[in-house]
Amino acid sequence: MDPKHRDILRSLRLDLCSEGIAEGLVPQYLFQEGVITSEQLEDITSQATSQRRAMKLLDVLPTRGPKAFEVFLASLSEFPWIHDKFEELCKESQIGKTSDLPNNIKDICPSDKQLSLLADHLGAEWEKVLGYLGLDHVDLYKCKAQHPYCVHSQAMEGLIKWKQQSGRKATMQGLWEALQAADVHPSALNAILKLS
Repeated sequence: MDPKHRDILRSLRLDLCSEGIAEGLVPQYLFQEGVITSEQLEDITSQATSQRRAMKLLDVLPTRGPKAFEVFLASLSEFPWIHDKFEELCKESQIGKTSDLPNNIKDICPSDKQLSLLADHLGAEWEKVLGYLGLDHVDLYKCKAQHPYCVHSQAMEGLIKWKQQSGRKATMQGLWEALQAADVHPSALNAILKLS
């Protein structure tokens, strides 16, 4: 999730909790659209109070990839006043209006060589980045378990899983957004762009 989107969620956290956003269709819609897993849905709905359910949802949402915010906005049909508030804040900050990537490489699928170079640059940040790319905790655990002593191999396996799972949606733009959301320095992606 874009850091600006996370900031907006954080700034409205108390309002969202008091509105009971985790009741009704919002969590179900997020599950239906693949933003949250069945385990996360169960964890959210099993909380004792409406406010705790909302807090759990707001804790999970920022870790669910670059499209989580858009899907969350779409899920707010029961809460049009909240949706309008989000839209207003997004317009004020002009989120999503610019991109630092040239148009000719946005939709290119990165090669394995490029992903290997990116894995070198990510280091310990790889889990955070792969979380934003949509890998769940089970996939991340498997990457760590299969390569317990090599961070590069863990990151590389995670990036390959993302590429396989996403198919044509595995693009440089997606990587760029995940790196920005995880607050990774842009030099990580700039390094692999030299191989394009």
